[in-house]
Order: sequence, then structure tokens, then C-alpha cells
Amino acid sequence: MSHAANAIDLLRQDVSLDNLNTLRLPARAAWFAVVDHVDALRAVLEDPRIAGLPRLVIGGGSNLVLTGDFPGLVLHVAFHGRSRVQEDAEAFYIRAGGGENWHDFVRWTLEMGWPGLENLSLIPGTVGAAPVQNIGAYGLEMAEHFYSLRAYDLETGKTVGFDKRDCAFGYRDSFFKQAGKGQYLIAAVTFRLPKAWKAVTGYADVAKELDAQGISSPTPLQVSDAVIAIRRRKLPDPAEIGNAGSFFKNPVVDADTYARLVVQHPGLPHYPQADGRVKLAADWLIDQTGWKGRRLGPVGCYDRQALVLVNHGGAT
Repeated sequence: MSHAANAIDLLRQDVSLDNLNTLRLPARAAWFAVVDHVDALRAVLEDPRIAGLPRLVIGGGSNLVLTGDFPGLVLHVAFHGRSRVQEDAEAFYIRAGGGENWHDFVRWTLEMGWPGLENLSLIPGTVGAAPVQNIGAYGLEMAEHFYSLRAYDLETGKTVGFDKRDCAFGYRDSFFKQAGKGQYLIAAVTFRLPKAWKAVTGYADVAKELDAQGISSPTPLQVSDAVIAIRRRKLPDPAEIGNAGSFFKNPVVDADTYARLVVQHPGLPHYPQADGRVKLAADWLIDQTGWKGRRLGPVGCYDRQALVLVNHGGAT
């Protein structure tokens, strides 16, 4: 697409979003545009036809539940490109466009010899969505290797830079889910990947998978392969079963609450946090309610991983 973008060519009306959300819910956008460059984005946002309409930014469409048709403008992020932008004595600095597929980006960094993100392999979605959710899995959060990002302010029309502090990362949380919700389109993200790599294998499933393969000192690619194997066993392929990924969060409670709960449920899986609080396993909690594998019409919780919301077909 030419950078001298024309909104007439970019904007489309009444577009189906069925194949743009992994839960495969039927929905339509009143207006829709694929944007792959800031000039294209500006051209769309300056078009008087969408003035004052609500806006929704989507990437891979995972972890998204569309409750009906969207009456405004849906912006599908297609900013691409990935490169090493800097290197110092301690780390590599790797940048990727917000529309890059997250898993493909992770595998590329490993193949290039820049490890650090391997525990986040096979997480669905795009690079631009990763900071919004502060994605995490198997003992690692994206925030640990985040350096900066460049975003487009949909209200002011300005390009804004954010460092780690600006993003206010928390457990599956960030500035972009709180005060900045709906205001920004993330165009590019830069990660800091330390040269002194150390495998993160303390998570029980990862350690068990590596042990089953007879691997005691894994390489970054072997850790990635182990994570991929685990995820493929536990999680459904969106191409086969519509799903919203790990939709439910593991609750984090104070020490007193945990102490009361563990008396009633001695087998309660738990993970002590650095601040003294305790993270509980949502999968286990949902299973205790009897909802693991249960369906309500075409919708339910996946039978292998209760955190996953699935559409068996025909959900609305």
C-alpha cells in the first residue's frame, strides 16, 4: 500500500468480523479499515464520514468477545517489519511492527540468536496487543523484556512514545487497559533481550516436558518447543474450535484470604508473589465449580483447560 494513502480506498462499510475474532462470533463493523502505516491511519481518521464514531482497534482478534455489531470504525492493525535496532554490551534491542504475528516474531528472535521470549511461544495475537494485555505464560511476563513502544493517539492524532514506566504493567494489565483504554493504536514495540540468557524452567509443566524429553540443560529453542508442545495439548486450535484463548485471569488474593481458602481446600494450587500476595489457579477454581468441559448451548469452557472460552459452533 502506498504511504500516500487515500481514505476512499481504505474505508469499507458493513464488513463482517466473523473471521477476525478467534471466538468466531458473528458481528459486523459499520466501518472498517486495514492500516499498515501512520499515513494510512491519519487518512482514515480524518475522513468526515467516521467523525465522532466509536473506534475499535483489533489485531489477531484473540481474547476478544464481540457482543454484537460494532456501530463505529474498526481499525485492523497491519503495521509490519522486524529488526534489531540497537545492541550494547548487555542486550539486543529488537523492534517489531504492531501487526506482526506474536508467535512468528518469537520464533524469529530465537532463530536469529536473540533469546528471552521463548516461554511466550504460541500465544495467539499480535505484537501490538502484547503490551495491552501484558501477556504471560509459564513463568514469564512480556513486561520483563519490554523496552518501549510507539503508539498513535486516536484522539489527538499524535505519535507518542511509551517506556516501561509509562505502560504501568501489572498482571494481565497495563495503562492501555485502564486510563488509556481505546485511545491508542500500538504501531511498534521494542524489546530488550539480555545477552546473558538463563532458561526459565521453574514452571512445573515446562520442567516436566523437558524431563520427559531427557533435556537437563535446554537451549532457548528447546524451551520454546516444550512450551509449544504443552500448549498444543492443552489449548484448542482456533482453526478447528472457535475460542478466545485463556480468557479468565488467575486471581491474586491477600495472604489472609489464601489462608482461609487453603483450610477449606488443602489441594488449592497457589503461587506466592513477591509482594506477599498469592496467585490462585483459575483453571482449578473453575473445575471445582463443575464448569470445566461444560457447555451452555454452543458456548462453554474447554474440557482440557477451563480457562479457555470456546464456541462449538453457532454462538452469537
